[in-house]
Amino acid sequence: MKVDGAKIRKLREERGYTLSQFAKKADISVSYMSEIEQGLTNPSLKTIQKIAEALNIDKSQLLEAQDINLGTKLRLIRNKKGLTLTELAQKLEISSSYLSEIERGNVKPSIKTLKKISEVLDIPLGKILNEPTGLGKKLKKLREEQGITQAELAKGAGVSAGLIGQIEQGRVQPSLQTIEKIAKELGVSPCYFIINDDDFCLEQFIEQMSPDLKMLLCDEKVQSVLRLISNCNEKELKFIFDFIKLYKKEGAAAN
Repeated sequence: MKVDGAKIRKLREERGYTLSQFAKKADISVSYMSEIEQGLTNPSLKTIQKIAEALNIDKSQLLEAQDINLGTKLRLIRNKKGLTLTELAQKLEISSSYLSEIERGNVKPSIKTLKKISEVLDIPLGKILNEPTGLGKKLKKLREEQGITQAELAKGAGVSAGLIGQIEQGRVQPSLQTIEKIAKELGVSPCYFIINDDDFCLEQFIEQMSPDLKMLLCDEKVQSVLRLISNCNEKELKFIFDFIKLYKKEGAAAN
């Protein structure tokens, strides 16, 4: 399992941390952190978790793309659920050695086994298979319907083409600000991407949120606003969004 050191460094710098500040936050030595960012060493899963928590992202986002295969994904999910290899094998009613071979990428499980894994781990099958679902799937469909390339959409939304690709593949959960930019460029409401129609899973949506956003949603004032918004129609929502944009624009001008 190999981490993307360059990506870690980029994320660290985007958050305004020096190498020493971030190493302290992640409880890792400065020299070791430097080696990780330079790609000179491969950290353990425990260290990857520390880095991910310090960056406030899921650890799977730190792995190099070629390493995110089915076996690696399964192992990450199993560890996140706090299950040992033996415990999961027992729940799946398969041998530990067979499960180990799956996680190492030496064998490909049958659809029946994959469905069983999905049920036992209580996650969508598409998440195990790295298939784009939810927001990414809707973004790709809408973009292609409008005949826009990833590069064209990225330029219009003011983001990188690589980010659009990662969102469509389900590798990245974009911020609300990014969703608003993409939605504006495609001429739809941000709610189009945030709320799925038939396959919406509230638990999965909440799980994808950052810890900071989850904490914000627990605030009583925020909940009161959400309760009021939930009863608004499309015209009322548009008025609220336009008012917020105007308020922020005037606030920025005053500063």
